[in-house]
Formats: sequence, C-alpha cells, structure tokens
Amino acid sequence: MAGRDPLVPIPVEIRAKLAELELELSEGDITQKGYEKKRCQLIGAFLPQIPAADAAQERRPSLALRRRRLSGSRDERYRSDVHSEAVQAALAKHGQRKMAVPMPSKRRSLVARNSAYTPPDTSSGSEGEDSEEDHGVQEEDEGGHAAVAGALSLRPGSSAPDADSSTTTSSSSSASSGVTGRGRQAKGLAQHVRVSAHRLRLHQQHRKPEMPSAPPDVTSSTNNAATADEIQEEKKSGGGHRQTCKYGNAELMETGDGVPVSSRVSAKIQQLVNTLKRPKRPPLREFFVDDFEELLEAQQPDPDLPKAEGAQTEPAQGEELGAESLCLEAALQRWASVSPKAPCLTSVDANGKPFCQLTYGKLWSRSVKVAYNLSHKLGTKQEPLVRAGDRVALVFPNNDPGSFMTAFYGCLLADVVPVPVEVPLTRKDAGGQQIGFLLGSCGVSVALTSDLCHKGLPKSPTGDILHFKGWPKLLWMVTESNHLSKTPRDWLPRIRGPGADTAYIEYKTCKDGGVLGVTVSRAAMLTHCRALTQACTYTEAETIVNVLDFKKDVGLWHAVLTSVMNMLHVVSIPYALMKVNPLAWIQKVCQFKAKVACVKSRDMHWALVAHRDQRDINLASLRMLLVADGANPWSVSSCDAFLNVFRTKGLKSGIICPCAGSPEALSVAIRRPAKDTSEPPPRGVLSMYSLSHGVIRLDSDDKLAVLAVQDVGRVMPGAVMCAVKMDAVPQLCKSDEVGELCVRTVATGSSYYGLSGRTKNTFEVVPVTSAGTVVDDSPFTRTGLLGFVAASGLVYVAGKIDGLMAVGGRHHNADDIVATALAVEPMKFVYRGRIAVFSIEVLHDERIVVVAEQRPDSTEEDSFQWMSRVLQAIDGIHRVGVYCLVLVSPNTLPKSPLGGIHLCETKQLFLEGALHPSNVLMCPHTCVTNLPKPRQKQPEIGPASVMLGNLVSGKRIAQASGRDLTQAEDSHQFLFLSEVLQWRAQSTPEHVLYTLLNSRGATASSVTCSQLHKKAEKVAAMLAERSHLRDGDHVALLYPPGMELIVSFYGCLYAGCVPVTVRPPHPRDVTTTLPTVKMIVEVSCSVCVLTTQVISKLLRSKEASAAVDSRTWPPILDTDDLPKKKAPLLYKPSNPDTLAYLDFSVSTTGMLAGVKMSHAATSALCRSIKLQCELYPSREVAICLDPYCGLGLVLWCLCSVYSGHRSILIPPCELESNASLWLWAVSQHKVRDTFCSYGVVDTSTRGLAMQTDALKSRGVDLSRVRTCVVVAEERPRTSLTRSFSKLFKDLGLQSRAVSTAFGCRVNMAVCLQGTSGPDPTTVFVDMRALRHDRVRLVEKGSPHSLPLMESGKILPGVRIIIANPETKGPMGESHLGEIWVQSSHNASGYMSVYGDEAPPSDHFASRLSFGDTHSQWSRTGYLGFLRRTQLTDANGERHDALYVVGALEEAMELRGMRYHPVDIETSVVRTHKSIAQCAVFTWSNLLVAVVELAASEQEALDLVPLVTNAVLEEHYLIVGVVVVADVGVVPINSRGEKQRMHLRDGFLADQLDPVYVAYNM
Repeated sequence: MAGRDPLVPIPVEIRAKLAELELELSEGDITQKGYEKKRCQLIGAFLPQIPAADAAQERRPSLALRRRRLSGSRDERYRSDVHSEAVQAALAKHGQRKMAVPMPSKRRSLVARNSAYTPPDTSSGSEGEDSEEDHGVQEEDEGGHAAVAGALSLRPGSSAPDADSSTTTSSSSSASSGVTGRGRQAKGLAQHVRVSAHRLRLHQQHRKPEMPSAPPDVTSSTNNAATADEIQEEKKSGGGHRQTCKYGNAELMETGDGVPVSSRVSAKIQQLVNTLKRPKRPPLREFFVDDFEELLEAQQPDPDLPKAEGAQTEPAQGEELGAESLCLEAALQRWASVSPKAPCLTSVDANGKPFCQLTYGKLWSRSVKVAYNLSHKLGTKQEPLVRAGDRVALVFPNNDPGSFMTAFYGCLLADVVPVPVEVPLTRKDAGGQQIGFLLGSCGVSVALTSDLCHKGLPKSPTGDILHFKGWPKLLWMVTESNHLSKTPRDWLPRIRGPGADTAYIEYKTCKDGGVLGVTVSRAAMLTHCRALTQACTYTEAETIVNVLDFKKDVGLWHAVLTSVMNMLHVVSIPYALMKVNPLAWIQKVCQFKAKVACVKSRDMHWALVAHRDQRDINLASLRMLLVADGANPWSVSSCDAFLNVFRTKGLKSGIICPCAGSPEALSVAIRRPAKDTSEPPPRGVLSMYSLSHGVIRLDSDDKLAVLAVQDVGRVMPGAVMCAVKMDAVPQLCKSDEVGELCVRTVATGSSYYGLSGRTKNTFEVVPVTSAGTVVDDSPFTRTGLLGFVAASGLVYVAGKIDGLMAVGGRHHNADDIVATALAVEPMKFVYRGRIAVFSIEVLHDERIVVVAEQRPDSTEEDSFQWMSRVLQAIDGIHRVGVYCLVLVSPNTLPKSPLGGIHLCETKQLFLEGALHPSNVLMCPHTCVTNLPKPRQKQPEIGPASVMLGNLVSGKRIAQASGRDLTQAEDSHQFLFLSEVLQWRAQSTPEHVLYTLLNSRGATASSVTCSQLHKKAEKVAAMLAERSHLRDGDHVALLYPPGMELIVSFYGCLYAGCVPVTVRPPHPRDVTTTLPTVKMIVEVSCSVCVLTTQVISKLLRSKEASAAVDSRTWPPILDTDDLPKKKAPLLYKPSNPDTLAYLDFSVSTTGMLAGVKMSHAATSALCRSIKLQCELYPSREVAICLDPYCGLGLVLWCLCSVYSGHRSILIPPCELESNASLWLWAVSQHKVRDTFCSYGVVDTSTRGLAMQTDALKSRGVDLSRVRTCVVVAEERPRTSLTRSFSKLFKDLGLQSRAVSTAFGCRVNMAVCLQGTSGPDPTTVFVDMRALRHDRVRLVEKGSPHSLPLMESGKILPGVRIIIANPETKGPMGESHLGEIWVQSSHNASGYMSVYGDEAPPSDHFASRLSFGDTHSQWSRTGYLGFLRRTQLTDANGERHDALYVVGALEEAMELRGMRYHPVDIETSVVRTHKSIAQCAVFTWSNLLVAVVELAASEQEALDLVPLVTNAVLEEHYLIVGVVVVADVGVVPINSRGEKQRMHLRDGFLADQLDPVYVAYNM
C-alpha cells in the first residue's frame, strides 16, 4: 500500500487494516463501493490534497490501477476457468427454457427480522481447516457480470412478483394465534357461511366419482339467493367497509377451466403445476410392484452407462525404505546432548513477533520434567493416577506449539499415550461432545494444557472448570515449569524402542459426525518419520515453515515428529496471524531462508491477494513447497496461479509438491521436488459424468463438464498401493476405474480405539483379483481417498470417500458441488467459503442439501434468483438435482476450530430442525425419481366368480349385527317421546332427570319429571299463542347448553312443531359465527326462533346487524318469561313416521347436512342405547358433550326422558376455565357411565398433565367408572385415548373402561360400548395395505404399522355390511370398504331446500349389486372393516369388531392409492416439537400441508424440509406446498374434528395470514 504514495508514509497498523480490507474484498465479504469508501477513510489523512481541476485526471488512473489489481488478485482457490465457463453455459442453456418457479411467500414481520443487519464475521471467507470445508472462487469482472446477467436473466414467469405477492401482512396474526377453546371451535363451525354457487361447482368438480356417498350440499338454492341479496345490500350500505369472515369465499375467481381459484395463492400453485409439467429426466428403474406390499426392486443396470473397459491394475510399489534410525525419544536426547542450543521451534504471535524460541536442550529438559510429574506426582505411590500405557488428553491452543511439543514428548518419555484434541471454548462447541465421547472411551482422566489456555477455559463461579457436555471428569495439569515439581538429578526416563505399543492417538471426524481415535504404534510412528525423511530428503539443521495445525495430520507429522528426527528448525505461523498478514509465511521463508514450507492452498491464495504490497520477496531458498491439501482437485488452479505470480520472486517450477494422506494411512503419497523443471507436471482432465459412475474418461461429449486433477507424486517409500472397488468385496480396480486407495506398510494406523469391527473393515483389508485370488497375504489399510494409480506410477486423487454422495446410483463429490455453486455469478448474495454440501437419506436414496450463509443486505428476490441459478447450474453440470437449498443468516452455521463450517453439526441441525433458515427452496419433484409405481386398478370381477354363499373371493363376507331388538324386554313401549315424558310426570313426578353443573362444579339447576313437563307445556302454550304455528312447522332453538334447550325441545314436541337445535353465535365473535346460524335457520325453513333474552338482544345488536340484517330473521321469541297458563291440548302425532326433529351439522369436508329423524327412529334409537348401556332410573350418567347434533343431542335431550336415568350435564365450554370440572364431577357424583368428546379428552389430558397429584389429594377417584365413551364421527384417536388412560391411571381409571362410539349422519349411533360384552380391542394393520383398500394385520411395532381401535359394540337392532363404494358389491373381511348400516333408527333422509321435491339420494336406500339385492341399506360414507375376534359376547357368540378407518369423502386419491389425511397429519406432527397441529388437503393434484407453529417465527422455515421428508419416508408422497401458520389457524368444529376443506378455501383465498408458504419444485 505504501508503494502507491511514496511521499506520505503510512503507519504499520493502517497497512494491516488495508491488507485485511483487501482480503475481505477478495473473499467477497465487502462490495467494491464499500471497499473504496473504507479505504478512503483509512488513507485519506495520508494522501496529499488534489486540486479539483486534477481530480478527474487523477480518478481515471486510479480506476485503471484498481482494475489491474483486481485482475491480478483473482481468487484462484478451488477455481477452474473451464469449470466457470461450463457453469455459465449450463445456466445459459437453462435460461432458454421458460421456467415458472413460484417464489415463496413470507410474512413481512419475518422478512424484517431476517433483513436485520448482523455484522459479518471477517473470518467467514474460507477459513476451514479441512479441504472439503474450504472453497472459494473469485467473482468475474464487471464486464463478465453484465454479459452473464444478460444471458441468464430469468423469464417473466420465474421473476419474483411484487412485494405484496411475496409477503403477506400480519395484521391478524395475533388474533389468529389467540383463538383457542370455544372461540376456535365456533370459528371452525362458522367458516361455511358464504357457500356460493362457485363453491357448489367446486365441490361437484373435485368430488371423486368413486365417492358417491358424500351427502349433497343442501344450501345451494338458498345461498344463491342469499348471495344476490347480500350483494345488493352491500351496494346500498357501502359494502367496502364490511368485515368479512376470516376464511370467507368472497374474492374467488374462475380460471380458464372453470375451477374457482384465488387471484394470488392459487395462481402460484398453478405456476408450480406448470413447472412440474416439464419433462423430467427418466426415472430410475426402481418401483414397487406388489398389489399392496410396496417392495423396492433392485436397480437394473443401464447398458448405456459408462463402464470400465481396461485391464486389471497391479499394486504399485514404492522405493525401498532406507536404513533404520533412532527412535524419536532417543533422537531428541541425542540432539539435546550434541547440540543443546540448536533451534528446534520458533513460534510467532498474532503480530508476527517471535514469542517462544525452543531449543533442543530446552525441549528435552522440559519434556523430562513433564514425564516425571506424570509418572510420580499424580495420585499416590501405591495408586498412581497415570500408569504406563494410559491415555492422556493434550488440550492446547493453535498458537502454542512449544507447549504442545513439550507435553507430547513428555507423554512419550513417560510411556503414556497422548491424545491431542481441540480446546473447548464453550460448553456447546461444534463437535465438542463427540470429542468428549472419544476421551471417555479412551479412559482419559488427565488433561495436559498450558497456563494461558487453562485460564481461558470457562469456569464456574467457584473457579472450577466447567464440565463440558459429553466429556469425562478430568484432572487438568498445566505443563509450564513453574507449575511442575523439580526433576531429581538421578531420574531419567526409560526410552523404549519401536514396537507394537501405541505411541499416540489421532482423532478423526467421520461423515456422520462421530469422532474416532486412530491408534498409531511406535513402530508405525518411527517408520512414518523415516519415510517422510526419505521422500522429502530432509537434512539436519534445515528450516521448515509450518502454517498447518500441529496437532494432527501433515502439521503433526512434519513439524512435530519428523522435525525432531532430523533436528529441523520449525517456524510456526499461527492462524490468527494469517488472517491479519496473509504474507506472513512468505516473509518468514525469506527471513529464515527456509528450505521447506508446509501450507495449504488457502495460504497460497491469501498470498496472491497481498503480494503486490511487498517488494523484497525472495523464495529462492525454498526447495520444497508442501501443499497439504494438494490431493483436492480444486487446488490445481491455486498451485498454478501461485507459481505464475511468484516465479519472478525466485520460486522454482518443480518445488510445489502436493501430498495426500489420511488419519488411518498417514502419508499416502508425496510429489518429490523435480530436478528438471522444464516440463510441467502431468495433469488429468476427467469427465465428471464418468467419474460419478467410477470410470475414468479423458474425453467427454460435454467438453465443459470436466475435472482437472494433478498427481500427488509416487507411493511412499516402503509402501505398496492399490485401488479397490468401493463395493463390499475389495476387488482390484481396472486401469480406467476409480476406486479407494489402499496401502500396505508399517507406517499406518493400527486400529480405531475400542472398535474392533470397524478396525477390521479398515485396517485389515485383503484385496482380491477379479478371479477371487488374494493379492497379498499381508493386509492393506484403507486410506479413505478416491483415486487411481496411473501406468507411470503417479498417484491421482479425485476426492474423499467421506465427501461422496451416492444419489441414484451415481457418486458425486461434495467439493465439486460447492465449486459449481461458487461459480454461479453474481456472488454478492452469499459468503464465499461459507457453503456446506451434504446428503441426507430420504426414501431409500441420498438427497443433496446445500446450505449457505446469506448476506444481510441481499433482498428476497435476489437471493431466490441466485438459488434458482444454483439449482440450474448443478443440474446442468452434474446432471443431478438438489433436494434442498437453504440460506441462513450470517455467522449462524457452526464452525470448526479453525473457522470453517462444521459440516456434521450443520447436517445435524438441519435434520433436527434447528438451523433456522432465512430462505428455503426444495425440489423434491425433480429429485425424487424412485417413487412407487402408481397403482393401476384392475378391472372388476363379475359377481358369479366371486360370490359363493357367505364367501367373497375365499373370505367371509364382512357383515355383522347387534342383538335382536324385537326380542328385548322393555318396561314401556311408547312410540313418542312426548308420551314418555307425560307418563313419567305422572308416575314419578319428583324423580330428577337432569342436573346442570357450572364451572365450579356446583349445581346450577336441576329439573324433575314434573317440572320438565310443566315447563314444556308453557313453551307449547307460548308457541300457540304468539306464533300461531301449524303442525309440522320448524322451530329453531338457539340456546346455550343448559335446561332451556331441553325444555324448549319438548315444548316444540308438545306443540306439534319440529325442533331444530342450533349453536348460538359466540358473543366475542358474532361477525364470524352468526352467518352460520342464519344459514341453518334458512335451510331448515324455520318459521320461528326460540332463544333467551340475552341472545335475542345479541341478534338485534349493531354488531350482529353488520353481519346479518336483523330484518331477515323470522320471529324471535325469548323463553325467559313463559306464560302461566298451560297449552289447551298437547299434540300427539298421528303417524310414528312423521318428523320428530331435524339434526344439522357441518361435516369435516365443509358440507352443511341436515337429516330428518322420525318419531319411530327416535324412540328406536333411545331404546337401543338404553339396552346397550343398561340405563335405568336408578342410574346416573355424566355427559360432557355439545347438545346440538348427533349423539350428543340424543344423550343430552332424549335418552334421560326415555330411560328415566339421571343425567349430570357438564357444558364443554366450562372446561376452558376449569379443566378438572368433568373428572371432578364424575368422581364427586360417583358416576359409573360417562360420555364425552375428543375435545374434552384432549383438554383434560393437556390441562391436567401436571396436576394428577393435586387431583388425587382433592379426593378425585375414578375407580368407579365402568364405561367412559368418547363420542365421535371419525376414526378413534388411539394415541389420545391411551395417553388419557395412562395419565389418569393413578386416579383409578381402568384402561378397559375407555372406549369410543361411532355415529354418522345417516345413523346417529352405530356402535357404542355397552356395560356388558368384551373389552374394546386394538389391532395393528399395515398402512401400505390400506392404501390399496386391503387389510393386513401385523405385529405391534412392525414397520408401517397403524394402530386401530375398535369403535364400540354394535347396537341392538343394527346390521352392518362392508361394501365396495364403487361397485356396491359386498366385500370380504380382508378388504377395506364403505360401512353400510341397516337399522330401525336410521335417519329418513336429508333436509333440503327443495322440500318434498328433493332429488333422490341413495344414501338412505342403497342396495347391493349382487348377493342380498333386496335389502335396503344406508351408506355411512365411512371406510372401515370388520374382524371376527376370539372374544365372545353376552350371547356366547364370537364378537365381530368394527374398525373405522376414515371418511370416504376426505380420503385422497394420489398415485392411484387411497390416503387418509389423519395418517399423513400424524406423521407431520411427530417431526418437530414446534408443530402444534397439522391439516393436509389436495388442490390441483398437489398435496398441501398446513402446520401450526407453536414457537417463534424464526423456526418457521425449519419445518419445511422436515415435513417434506416425513411424508416422503412414511407415505411415498411429495408435498407440493408447505404452509406454516399461527396456532389456531386450522379450523376445528365443536366435536374436535378438523375442517380441512374449509381450510383449503381459506388458503386459496389468501386469508390464512401464513408465516411462510413454501412451494416445492
């Protein structure tokens, strides 16, 4: 820098800052504009003032000089001009396609947080210690940028949309996250208020033809008229200010094919669909072939793939090893006595000044002192802490080689085994736990360290060193002389000769993150030093400059071991100095006239950046420049560039010597310094595509997709090398084949400490020929290097085995993928050298994952475009797809001890969902090509060939029935419930029928038979007086759960009206819930509304009028003040088949269905439940259900009147304030039978998980509970019921008491566990078989097993048969089919707006296509199967158990197989602890998964890969869209069932306010 302005001297500290600034520029850590600005600030005070007239003239030469400097200091590390050209060509080729890649949607709050500036780490630019963690490629010049940007610009379809389309507002995020309990259930029920004609067509078009049992949408006619009226009213009243419901279906539009979609979200989905329609590469020959068992076939070889055609290779022999020499301890003693003042080590500090100069005399004396203290001063004489052969940890920083050498040789003299490890700076260091496991397995109890390092270790408040996670308990010993005892004069260490005993243990990090200890014997250590001495031609008193880590690998072998054998002078350069002064090692070479330098290509690159500031550089003294990572093919350009630049500085052409080595095999090969430097070393230009198949091809059809490799010299002296195939059998490779290099020599590791199995596979390999004959009797050692030995005897390395990723039968090197990603221009969006590439196993194959640190100033659109280009470049160059590309915030990836990315920890964080990305782009559609073959449905077989008696295809027909209802005895045979109530009011007037509890468990109200009868008479009188209703008119009952609802229900029966129970609007969310109430009132044709005074005022309030015009309501009557007079005459129906009441419910698919229940069916239903549960007037039953539809309405309002038992009513909404209310009531009233919903069970399980001891202390006792029935219209939730039973087992609840009931729209109660009969059973079925509508029982814990719980015992008078939903034929027990039911309490039909002219439906009058074709059945719309168990029922017959699998209408047809959403959702919820809830649905043949994030928004993007992986692994499906939303977004109805179809409508209308939406390519 000073050379630019010789008139003004620049201080040294400013020069250092300028050098660091230029390093940041070269690494890409700072922009050109930022560089110029900071540089002017640094040197502005030292530059002379330039007149304004000369400013322009001065600026041009400066700019020209800057361009020359940039062109001369290009980042040559791991760079190849040919490869960069290939990347640009591949991108240009992809740019010709019209790709439409949808950009992910992100909430603005998340964007703002991710864009917050984080100071970049100045060491982030390629500071990795390992070669696979150290990459960098310099950016092209400005002209190249413009040319590439013009040629590679994305098409309009792939460009990012505007800000509104890429992010969504978070205005309602807090509101949606706060929806819980009753409010959430009410919202879930109210989502279906605006079902328009578009919605009707949507359901008609997307309803599968094989699902005819779905109930019709009974709201079509009404909603069309209502929508038109609402539009007119909005125009009059200014509908622009009208608040819409959260998931409304307004804003819908039609696409070209007539399917209503949203203008924003579904447009992106359509964009994704269009992208996926592109022709993909041919799939692998892997598919699942069985009918229901999906078995992966072996991949068939493609005859067109590259194959090895050469002759079989022969092992290569190294030159003969020279004469033997003294062992290292003896050599050290000799040098200490012969030349005690000879320099052994000079270490410099971070400022470049020597701070430790160690002579051989000092090294010997200090090592002896350490050995004496280890042997005699630890423990006692009788029980020493360290014995001969014990392992001792060496924990020293990277800037203190003197203390390390002293401790290392002290251990050798004390006959203990040193284990060098890294310094644990924090308790959560990356890889530190695995290091601790290694120390624990080695039995390490003593750790040697320096005084400075000991003071820097984290300590507790008491001053003790913290216990690091995974580490054993250690005694820390400081090796400085002032901390050690003096050695007696007569004590000398015993010097042992070379033998098989372990000399030291070197740690190695595996691909999976585990740390292994490689044991090196004394003989191997000595032989290795001799081989290095001979290969490098070391002579005494030579000076060697070392920049490498001296604790392992090449730095340990040359600078610590071989240097002592040859009395070398080692000059150690710390890593901290290289960051400040990249030329430090060259300066030390010039200062000490060093003969040898041990560096990495990283150090050569840094020297290229800063060399122009130095004029007095002379490298003529160097005879050997050892490149430790020269085996990496991407170091070729660095070596060439360094030679070209420094040739003028005295650097000889043939002295750059790449080497190859590994912890197992030590030094494998070293290129000897060339005497004749006229000819350049030979290079190999290999085809990457052929290399991925393990074949060497020097020419390729694609001239650009090549890899340049350089030789690493010849085999080490005294060694034999061969290349073996990577298969299980170590067979010799052919001459044009790449394999793993194996060596046979004494100078290798001997074992993995404590791992005999892995030791045998690595250190005891016996290569064989193609004929099977053994090559050599002596075993070989695997090096972990992938390469080949040329005919000339030169060794070439193409990569490392640990860096290979086997994808689709091909092997790709992680370094090659990183180099391709770095070659994508421009590189201003991510940090260079901060890119990690690894593979994860998903669906029987490895998938490539790329993780990079994103710059804080990059925009979402720019980053997404760069990610898209990286995907295209890797696909074009390597012909492989990237499964996932992740961008994270700066300085968030775990680092290795020397600053590089810790690959294993990064992979572990990715798999655990703890990486916290800022951008994610997944491409499972393009990468996953081994999906199971889509199922082809076979033509149906005729009935004559499959039906024989009661057998279908050799299996018993799946049919069963409950006990005969006609033979059962009953105390009374009334046909009408109104007559039953009148009879009870006369016979037992004071008998209490109902007791209502409040939130505190106290009795809020109770009613006797007589009181209920009298109040019902008053309601009937009011209806007759005020409304003038006719017989059969429909009356809507709008009450909260309580006595008023029951009284009004029977009042309607007394008045001859048809009651319609409707859930009242939620007072805190009237706008959302009121339209659903209005819809049910309209669809049911109610002429009057009965309610309380509070609700009546609510319906007429201003807030309610904003949602529903109060003038459109029918007459509203409040029943708080009933008339005192009785009805003149109670109504008695003339025909039991007349309508008793209407039951309206919203299904999980979003359909509002109302069914008709006749008086005969109502009485038969109550009678069946009474017989099944043995309900008598002396019984008490606790009911915690919603009383508005289904079995909840029956149990709440009807059964007590019919059976006479006392019902203790517990409103489920009261559990929000008192979660223990239900269980306390059951215990307090000593109830034996109780009914609840899954919502109640879930609330009790979650809310009381930590309060069981408190409940027990309060006297809660559940031992009297005989039956606890969970009422639902879905598959039994086995895991929830198990958790509930296990949690309250200490309170006396028996697991056999918990069971489930099953009902549906056509029959309110099909199955119900009674008091007598066998216990409910649970079976495990193969989930893969269910996808093919087959039932296969497996053992518990089997792969793909699914637990299914019996849905209760079949009620009396009920017959069940399993039928094919498509052909309507009976099915056998081994098949999954639709449940058809025949019973006297079936509903008589759907309530429709068409009245008596309703379109005919076969739901209530279906017939089998063959077999018993005369009987009429009702179709439940649920899939299930029957299984005859070994248990017996009360009649002594074998028990037939019914298992419900799922709703037919919700089942998804994907890849020709039937999937149930609950199975996929269960897999998704298990993937991460932050997923509170999940719901899946399909749209445009894409699977969409919506997950609720129960954590900070920072963890939102972690869920995208986890969800995709889980669904792929367990269900063989690709998730097209992953939506991460707030808690409470998934709508749930009053029964605890998810409203998936309504969630789909809200997503397509862009009303979910998601945190993040990922569109998987």
